[in-house]
Amino acid sequence: MATYLGTHGSRIQNYTTDPDNPNTGEVWYNETDNALKFQHPATTSAGSWRTGGSLNTARKMLAGAGTYTAGLAFGGTPGQALTESYNGSNWTEVNDLNTARQRLAGFGASNTAALAVGGLVDPGTQNETELWNGSNWTEVNNLQEARQFMGSNGTTTSGLVYGGEPASTVVNNTESWNGTNWTEVNNLNNARFRASGFGADNTSAICIGGSLGPAVTNKTESWNGTNWTEVNNLNTAREDSAGAGISTAGLAFGGATPTITAATEEWNGTNWVEVADLATARKELAGTGTSTNALAFGGEAPPQTAATEEWEAAGAPAGVWSTGNNMNTAVGLMGSNGTSTSALAYGGQPSSGGATTSTQAYNGTNWTEVNDLNTARNQLSGAGTDSTNALAISGAGPTGIKAEVESYNGTNWTEVNNVGSARYLTGSAGTVNTAVLVFGGFNNPTGGNKNLTESWNGSNWTEVADLNTARNGLGGAGSSTAALGFGGAVSPALTELWNGSNWTEVADLNTGRDRIKGGGTNSQAIGFGGQTAPRQQTEEWNGSSWSETNDLNTGRGDMGSAGNNSAALGFGGYSPVPAYADTELWTLGGTVTKTISTD
Repeated sequence: MATYLGTHGSRIQNYTTDPDNPNTGEVWYNETDNALKFQHPATTSAGSWRTGGSLNTARKMLAGAGTYTAGLAFGGTPGQALTESYNGSNWTEVNDLNTARQRLAGFGASNTAALAVGGLVDPGTQNETELWNGSNWTEVNNLQEARQFMGSNGTTTSGLVYGGEPASTVVNNTESWNGTNWTEVNNLNNARFRASGFGADNTSAICIGGSLGPAVTNKTESWNGTNWTEVNNLNTAREDSAGAGISTAGLAFGGATPTITAATEEWNGTNWVEVADLATARKELAGTGTSTNALAFGGEAPPQTAATEEWEAAGAPAGVWSTGNNMNTAVGLMGSNGTSTSALAYGGQPSSGGATTSTQAYNGTNWTEVNDLNTARNQLSGAGTDSTNALAISGAGPTGIKAEVESYNGTNWTEVNNVGSARYLTGSAGTVNTAVLVFGGFNNPTGGNKNLTESWNGSNWTEVADLNTARNGLGGAGSSTAALGFGGAVSPALTELWNGSNWTEVADLNTGRDRIKGGGTNSQAIGFGGQTAPRQQTEEWNGSSWSETNDLNTGRGDMGSAGNNSAALGFGGYSPVPAYADTELWTLGGTVTKTISTD
């Protein structure tokens, strides 16, 4: 992206501190730090997989086409004709293939233009080719040789299939598609089946791994439009993997070694480099997209899965923390909720100790004191939409552990029905004060750490399925039917996912901690701070795993939080005493300052 500085340049200026609002690309000298510095966009340092919308029908041995925001899944086992279209978030069933089949090949540039090729319809292999126009499949000219388990790549006007199994024999045959007919061209150097591939068209391709017959292989071959050439091998030999990309930049992911694997490797035109694994190890899956943004879907885990994962390469926009205006009253251990521009903080413990009824509202710039809670308390949790809608839940106060719950309507707090079990340091999730989940917590007179989960419907609390691990001081994100609980004592790295009925243990935080805060959804969340040193660490959840990102400016625990992984707030807290009034704003795609040299 062109900038003023990129076009015109600037002189390097001296400052006693860093300038308030430097331009992206600006260089300056900080006289206090004796350092040359510059401003640059914050980006991720490594690629990762995140959870996408699941297929409507779990299946394996299917084919795919398109991009990661416009994908197509078709065929599969057992003998499926099903076709589903992906819009970047969800799969939708569309019109079926004319010939139901599995073990087929597929390729195409989008979810409106794809080719389904060959495959198996019991009891034999097929040579049928079908063309997808965004609405319907149409039979077009057949392959020269019927086969299954082929590698493939290309578009609806320029494609390639290679290798495969006609019957019980493995072949090295290659056929080229010109938009109308298939033509036999020069063979692979190594006959193989269960290979995958990627490439732009019928003039450039990469054939990946597969089986040479009795043995899984890591052999890679490159197609230049005339011949296949052996190039550097995969690091992990595998069959039944999936691929995405072009001949100079691609991905291979999943498959069997013969053990089912989650391994992902990135091809740079010369070598394979191991990168972040899939969250769900699987074979016989489908994939599509580029080395920058790809999709993996379906496959055998086992059992057959509908799971979809989205790949985002290194260099994507990353989030950064910046300083906002302080709270009016320094406080920690408070309840909180809202967005990065409309948040609420209530109750908690000020520097003087004890518990408070104070409530403060944030409007995107400043904090304002509003009407107090009815019951003073600290170590409470909260949920709600914004600064006009909140639920303050349980906690502890001068008279003991609390079961009291209060609802906020933008002006006043009103006492509503109590939680079933009094406790403090609970986790919570909910996007509105009439649908909330509260989980975990502590109550030392009645057994210490709790795994209890309760659901609020706007009138009453109902006990639902427990956390797998009892703990307190955990963070929460999501809604009452799709939540995330993470961190906490005594299992500070543990993460659990709530699906509306049950909790499931998923990938751990990289840095375990208790009294952590965060926000977002159960598939896209942020967690930050905590009372486990060094306290400033921030991690992002992509639906599959946590990744470390840019730290808070001020490390602390027992904070308040609001917002999501794109735009969040962290405020107040302890580290350990006195209480903080500091507010920090998290922005995805912000800028960071880097030191070039120091005297």
